[in-house]
Amino acid sequence: QVHLVESGGGLVQPGGSLRLSCTSSGSIRSIGTVAWYRQAPGKQREWVSTISTGGTSYFVDSVKGRFTISRDNTKNTVYLQMNSLKPEDTAVYFCNALVDTTDRRMGSYWGQGTQVTVSS
Repeated sequence: QVHLVESGGGLVQPGGSLRLSCTSSGSIRSIGTVAWYRQAPGKQREWVSTISTGGTSYFVDSVKGRFTISRDNTKNTVYLQMNSLKPEDTAVYFCNALVDTTDRRMGSYWGQGTQVTVSS
């Protein structure tokens, strides 16, 4: 079984920074593409960023130039560095990973979500 744990959320003032982490554990052979999503109350879940197995990154237009995504495969961890945060970034942030398990079963897994609040 695969378990994703997210951390790093919290309360930050506009213009501040946070780094979110998503660590995978369990019966993992390899981790493929990992993505970050966010969902604000009353809104649909929105895609934020993706990182490929080779480290190529993609971002939604609203966060380009402010967010970066990276991965440390030795730690089974993906990071989302969020700078110059704005109130509209307030949401619950989720990570999603494609995981190849030790029994060769490919699946999509979600973290539990971490709250990010940008407010003065």
